[in-house]
Amino acid sequence: MTNRLDRGYQRFQGEFEEAALRVLRSGYYILGEELEQFEESFARYIGVRHCLGVGNGLDALRLACMALDIGPGDEVIVPANTFFASALAVTQAGGTPVFAEPDEYYCLDPEEIEKRCTEHTKAVMVVHLYGQTARMDAISEICKRKGLRIIEDCAQSHGANYMGRVSGSIGDLGCFSFYPSKNLGAFGDGGAVVTNDDDLAARIRCLRNYGSSKRYYYDECGINSRLDELQAALLSVRLKHMGELNRERKASAAAYDKGIQNEKIIKPAVCLGAEHVYHQYVLRTQERDRLIGHLKIRGIDTIIHYPVPCHLTDAYASLGYKPGSLPVTEKYAATVLSIPMYNGLKKTEQQRVIEALNEF
Repeated sequence: MTNRLDRGYQRFQGEFEEAALRVLRSGYYILGEELEQFEESFARYIGVRHCLGVGNGLDALRLACMALDIGPGDEVIVPANTFFASALAVTQAGGTPVFAEPDEYYCLDPEEIEKRCTEHTKAVMVVHLYGQTARMDAISEICKRKGLRIIEDCAQSHGANYMGRVSGSIGDLGCFSFYPSKNLGAFGDGGAVVTNDDDLAARIRCLRNYGSSKRYYYDECGINSRLDELQAALLSVRLKHMGELNRERKASAAAYDKGIQNEKIIKPAVCLGAEHVYHQYVLRTQERDRLIGHLKIRGIDTIIHYPVPCHLTDAYASLGYKPGSLPVTEKYAATVLSIPMYNGLKKTEQQRVIEALNEF
């Protein structure tokens, strides 16, 4: 058993195919009406004034860093237990990621901002990991006091909220990936940056299109990163069903919460005030390799998010982190395991997973 993305297509097949044909027949494929309509709809969904569609989630983060003028000599605090793109975006912009520890909910520990902040710190990148928002009240208070900008990495938190505010609407900039496996997934690569700041929105609109605000006139050196018309149209279809799709994920998570009863397994905790949308359902166990094998024999696939934390990757060896530098992060990397969680997961399939976990 593995995550089945085709079921998401089959569920709304008619709507997807109608949208795709509409775009194909239009003869207009880049920066057109489909993108404008999706950007307006997604901005309303998040509760912000602006949405800028871009090529992928990494580009969204990179453009956010560029728009905040993060460059050589600037530090950005980034949780170490995240997907590599979070840190890579800072590096691509010319800044330096400063890796920090997560809390018990797998998101950036607010206390770490106080601990890691220096005179060179310019921003904090908050990653809402696995579908749950970080403790944004505490993080926002610290950043406001220290004069730091906030970039929200919302690649895994489409529709999650904290204290009634949707992820992406709390910091200066919210960055989304629409990779096919996401809660709001495209049929290829895609991403977006959202914000309430008019100036930042205008800058990113220019930066995503080579640095051009008017065709063949260039204000600065930007990049080429645009969400195409086809993906925008397909995302508009899925966006209409986001409430239903996230409720389904939460119901699946509730079934796991209730059904998994094994003292060797730690189930995910939900922070007070947070609404989790379960991009992943992540367990922890001290006997991970044995559990992986146990499930594999029973036809159940799993994945580790993420086996090597950012601070211990070869790519960041020059920063000088060593094993033991971030013990909480390293403990999670050695024990986390994601089990099947996707839209279209059948109750009978889920029961097989629960029974196999309880047998372990």
